[in-house]
Amino acid sequence: MKNRKLNLILAILLPIQWLLIQLISSKSSFIENYYSLGLYPYISRFFRIIFGWIPFSIGDVFYIILGFIILRTIIRVVKIRKIKLVRIVANLSILYFCFHTFWGLNYFREPLQKSLKIVSTDYTTEELEIFTNQLINKVNHLQIIITHNDTLKVEIPHTKKELYNKVENGYSDLSQAYPQFKYKSTSIKNSIISLPLTYMGFSGYLNPFTGEAQVNRLNPMVSYPATSCHEVAHQLGYAAENEANFIGFLSAINNEDVYFQYSGYYMALRYAMNDLYGHDKEKYKVAFKSINKGIVKNMRESHEFWNSYQNPFEIYFKQIFNQFLKVNKQPEGIKSYNKMVGMLINYNQQHPFLESN
Repeated sequence: MKNRKLNLILAILLPIQWLLIQLISSKSSFIENYYSLGLYPYISRFFRIIFGWIPFSIGDVFYIILGFIILRTIIRVVKIRKIKLVRIVANLSILYFCFHTFWGLNYFREPLQKSLKIVSTDYTTEELEIFTNQLINKVNHLQIIITHNDTLKVEIPHTKKELYNKVENGYSDLSQAYPQFKYKSTSIKNSIISLPLTYMGFSGYLNPFTGEAQVNRLNPMVSYPATSCHEVAHQLGYAAENEANFIGFLSAINNEDVYFQYSGYYMALRYAMNDLYGHDKEKYKVAFKSINKGIVKNMRESHEFWNSYQNPFEIYFKQIFNQFLKVNKQPEGIKSYNKMVGMLINYNQQHPFLESN
């Protein structure tokens, strides 16, 4: 009887929670000051301390158990043809509360460009072309430093664990200029469900219920440092994908390790090249010819890796994630990843990190 009453109360709270979220989601200044920069850092640090030392992903285990529970519930419903709707809604109410309290409210914080005082994210095709060529020069330079041969692809000599331990270095340097990016108590792990993630087309994710940064262990190694930095940006409370990309890039290029620098600039170059292709295919072809053959080999390796896991269901997983992002105030959906390019171009104009041609 007590459980029924409790489930009923929790079920009633779900629509109330939804209404409250709709109300405060437009109060970005309030969320920024009192949640993202107020309560959340303590929540995040707490989770990193209690889960970070565990060698495997608690968050993945949680999702696996949740998946079995959902499957078992579906089988029971089919067998007995009876749905315990109140109980199901009560459980959803708990998950909804935990998601937003532990991390999800960060979707509604103020835009990063405001706190970093980036005047605009707009840019012309000419500005994109100039920036892309500057990136090419930088990545070419780093590739030569690492391999001493412009035809050799970059191979990262570090283990995944060593890379995770080095992530904090870049954030430490970055936090000298931007204290909000200070990162302590590392909690970055290989995802137990890396194979399903690969088939879904994802290189990593942040578990909002345990605060663990998950990296797809099957990722091409050249992308590993930048991906790890990206997931840590989520861990720090930057939910928007373009912002996590941007912060991940800055932390990677500020890392003392040259392989992190290469991975960061390499990631930015791939986004910029994709953007240039959409703006002007002829300019893209000209720019592509100036990329060192070793870098092209890295690009081809990544392309072939993801192509080898393409499947009919990937598009549906991407559509679900796309809708999830749109519901959480990212109207561009998955396309928001590439919005980092506009931030980079304008940030580089204000705080140059690339040499002019």
